[in-house]
Amino acid sequence: MAITRILMVCLGNICRSPLAHGILESKLPDHLFYVDSAGTSNYHIGQQPDRRSIAVARLHGIDISHQAGRQFSKNDFDTFDIIYAMDQDNYNDIVRLARTEDDIAKVRKILDADTNISSKNVPDPYYGDMSDFEHVFALLDTVCQEIADQLNS
Repeated sequence: MAITRILMVCLGNICRSPLAHGILESKLPDHLFYVDSAGTSNYHIGQQPDRRSIAVARLHGIDISHQAGRQFSKNDFDTFDIIYAMDQDNYNDIVRLARTEDDIAKVRKILDADTNISSKNVPDPYYGDMSDFEHVFALLDTVCQEIADQLNS
């Protein structure tokens, strides 16, 4: 059976997408799914996730400290089956790099997966405090559970 490859994308790949990566990875069997993350910018290539993302994930039993920031590239369309953007700006940046309609079809806004969530943009907690990171974790945990349930059914 082929492994389904999923990519989480935000701006810098240090706050939202590493959390989404770690959360979804914790909810899926690794022999059937591969989850990774990237940023649309090149600001944090090679860096660990933000210390607050690491801390909030650890509070919930998830270790994301081993992740390293990388930039999204056109090659990711060939590597991944599903690409989740954290917000509309990231979605637009990814789609701008698409080469074909098939590439575009792989890209989704992550919060679209849960119809009970009214906002469709995961807020960027970077300039906030730990409560902002907790809020983002809770949002992503809810939607990643929905995604995992859909993928496992």
